[in-house]
Amino acid sequence: MNSLLPEQAADCAVLEEERIVLKKSLSPFQVWTLALGCILGWGCFVLPGIRFLPQAGPIAACIGFILGAGLLAFIALSYGKMIEYYPVAGGEFAYAYAGFGPTAAFICGWALALGYTCIIALNATAIALLTRFLLPGVFEWGYMYTIAGWNVYAGELMLLSGAVLLFGLINYRGVSFAGGAQAILALVLVTGVVVFCCGSFFAPTAHLDNLRPFFAQDVSPLGAVAAVVAIAPWLYVGFDTIPQAAEEFDFPPNKSTFLMVAAILLGGGIYALVTLGVGIVIPYPELLAANHVWATGYVARFTLGSVGSIILALTVLAAILTGINGFYIATSRLLFGMARAKFLPECFNRVHPKHHSPHCAVVFTMVVALTAPWFGREALNWVVDMSAIGTVIAYGFTAMTAYRFMAAHPTLPGSGRDKVYAVIGVCTSLLCLGLLTIPGSPAAIAIESWYALLVWCGLGAIFYMIRRADLKSMKTEEFSTLILGKADMPIFFKRK
Repeated sequence: MNSLLPEQAADCAVLEEERIVLKKSLSPFQVWTLALGCILGWGCFVLPGIRFLPQAGPIAACIGFILGAGLLAFIALSYGKMIEYYPVAGGEFAYAYAGFGPTAAFICGWALALGYTCIIALNATAIALLTRFLLPGVFEWGYMYTIAGWNVYAGELMLLSGAVLLFGLINYRGVSFAGGAQAILALVLVTGVVVFCCGSFFAPTAHLDNLRPFFAQDVSPLGAVAAVVAIAPWLYVGFDTIPQAAEEFDFPPNKSTFLMVAAILLGGGIYALVTLGVGIVIPYPELLAANHVWATGYVARFTLGSVGSIILALTVLAAILTGINGFYIATSRLLFGMARAKFLPECFNRVHPKHHSPHCAVVFTMVVALTAPWFGREALNWVVDMSAIGTVIAYGFTAMTAYRFMAAHPTLPGSGRDKVYAVIGVCTSLLCLGLLTIPGSPAAIAIESWYALLVWCGLGAIFYMIRRADLKSMKTEEFSTLILGKADMPIFFKRK
């Protein structure tokens, strides 16, 4: 623990008293559905036909899901320890500060802010995919322009903007309201997956031979599995929304570990079930060769008729909306935590007097997300691929801080075991970072994503330099009080 001089302790006590905190109102079930709903976004239902089966094959994809879930579960164990000792809004931003100082905290927070906002945007644009499949032409009116091969229509703009505005309003009303909506949508999502899988697995044409070849052709088995493992941080992004809302738990923070691991493992199981459900009804090479607009939708209609289309539509819509809602919660809490530490303008630190929500941060998130439909889906994919790097960086910071914490507290129960978990988490982060960034990797991001990354890094550097003088003048005790809640919380860095 840090020792403070009497005058420092007095100043920090005033800061601690003035520090704005969020109301504790989230139940364990709401928190669990927050994570699960964010993990199971549109990708669970869209990617089987465009990535999992063509690039990996059904068995390779399932192996990748299992390995990815296992590796991310180790990272979640480190997250659980950090939540237990640092139960504050901001999550990885706060952990990066505790381990490596203010600059690392800013880098981590800046990377995550983009990643979370992009996921809101991409989930919103997934509604357009859903309507183009189920209601072709209904919203495709008022053609405006084409960007990266994606036609932008005024009708879809209005629809997508409406979804973003709706969940912005829900989150403006407070986390209890948003958490209740998340729980209902998550139940609809899981129920829909069960019905879809039952329809596929018990279809008259369903047969294990339809899953051959188990591994994608023209790709080595190792490469096929690696193609899925590499994007595990993106597939399971969402469990890390839990630490963002840690300040609002109405239960002991040590329960969060179980909630995160359970969400990851169930999410991995659902990814596998949906992918197998798509591939088992008819030989999946034939399914892919037919070049259906949406392979999962075709299978649902093939097995359950028009009812299947409706059930799947409701399921996917629930998945999309849980993603939008959950990442609204995460993004606004991250911005709130960064503003409370004076990294961002003070307005993001304001809490609504009636709804107890960080309403300015919610409104800002909404405004940024509202720009997404104007760029088209393909352009957004570049940004989202880039944001996966930011997510991996956040995972790495958290695992490294967890290692430092345990190394500094060897007498804590299970500290040796937790150090091993942290090492595995760091190695997982480095592995995924390498797979995303090394040219020739099966999951290497496109050149357009690199351009987007450079632009975002440049903007972050400019913003940080603007704030650098003020941040440099702040004392470590002040940072610790604002970010971690108390000046004497354990930190593992030294400022020059």
